[in-house]
Amino acid sequence: MDELKEKINKANEEAARRLVEAEPYLIDTAPAIDVIPGMKEKMLLHAAPFVDWEHMCGPQKGSAIGAALFEGWAKTPEEAIKLFEQDKITFEPAHNHDSLAGAGMMVSPSMKVFVVENRKHGNRVYTHSKEETFAALRYGRFSPDVIEKLGILRDVIMPALGKGFRQAGGINLKKLVAGSLQMGDEGHNRNIAAGCLLEKELMPHLFKAGVDRESLEAVAILFDHDEQWLVYPEMAFCKCILNAAANIEYSTLVTVMGRNGTYFGIRVSGLGDEWFSAPAPEVKGFFFPGYTQADANKDMGDSAITETGGIGAFAMAASPALARFGSAVGLGGTFQDAIEMTERMYEITLTENAGLPIPTLDFRGTPTGIDVLKVLEKGIYPMINTSIAHKDWGVGQIGAGWVTAPAECFKKAFARMVEKWNIE
Repeated sequence: MDELKEKINKANEEAARRLVEAEPYLIDTAPAIDVIPGMKEKMLLHAAPFVDWEHMCGPQKGSAIGAALFEGWAKTPEEAIKLFEQDKITFEPAHNHDSLAGAGMMVSPSMKVFVVENRKHGNRVYTHSKEETFAALRYGRFSPDVIEKLGILRDVIMPALGKGFRQAGGINLKKLVAGSLQMGDEGHNRNIAAGCLLEKELMPHLFKAGVDRESLEAVAILFDHDEQWLVYPEMAFCKCILNAAANIEYSTLVTVMGRNGTYFGIRVSGLGDEWFSAPAPEVKGFFFPGYTQADANKDMGDSAITETGGIGAFAMAASPALARFGSAVGLGGTFQDAIEMTERMYEITLTENAGLPIPTLDFRGTPTGIDVLKVLEKGIYPMINTSIAHKDWGVGQIGAGWVTAPAECFKKAFARMVEKWNIE
């Protein structure tokens, strides 16, 4: 047993070192099928563990229909549904392909994705862009205006951004996230400062790259319209550092947390790419006028990678503006409550990321690297702040709130450790 403990400790030390040393840069945009490993025609990538058409939640089904219409695989929603029912389209988890799918999003082959490269360890991660704030494909909306906006993203905005990133020689995401934490962001549900910092750095390079006026206008409209548009590159930042610490034998580091409205799943460094899943939890929070808990879909999306990577709810102490959300779920609603939430997350993590300091905690680094063993020992489960989608496709976001990662996922992962590592 002592020998096993030593192996686990050494593995976790290595995992923690890789997490804080990682240097993710936003370097380009490209068609998903050209860069995402294993991406194929007639394939859609979704959030969290695998889920088939029959068991998908409403927003995911709507997103799949919209993606089929966008790709030209079907001319009507009915034709798209028939393709899914006949297994003519392949569904796979985005995480299995070094990529991410926010909320109920389906990443399709021709969509342009952000390319994020870890310049310390060499790994890359890919994710889609945010096309609209509330009524969007990722919430299951597939109306003509949504399909049109997806086309503008693919054909105008993302190519322009790619030119800017290449001209800049890449955007240092760790520097950007660190700066945003000094300005009131936490990196999941508040990305206002991060967006402003990126826009400030990127705009001169867009001009230097010779981006045409029409494309510049489209990019500027995106920046102006959605203050949260940078959330997906920030998610890719987190996945990039976590992938650098994946597949370390005997490490108990959680490398993925994801949910898709049906399942919530985690992956663990020392257990490879195996998923440990439980039913997706309900989200408790605030609702837009006219909606209640009865309208809400269960939690979904790969955005919980932010908490897995040490920001989001783990960095709530950096974001006083989000503190009041806690009052909706019995977590208080004061800034002190937000500070205490971050402090609890230190109890279940392997390290502190000194490169991501929190000013209100005397610049202590964010709690980083969820440890399965600490979670079970302390009985403290990771907190996640999240948007709330309507349970029916086509409606969109109806609120925001909190969830706690299900205990069952961690218990299943530990049971696998016992089996694999001969723990007695």
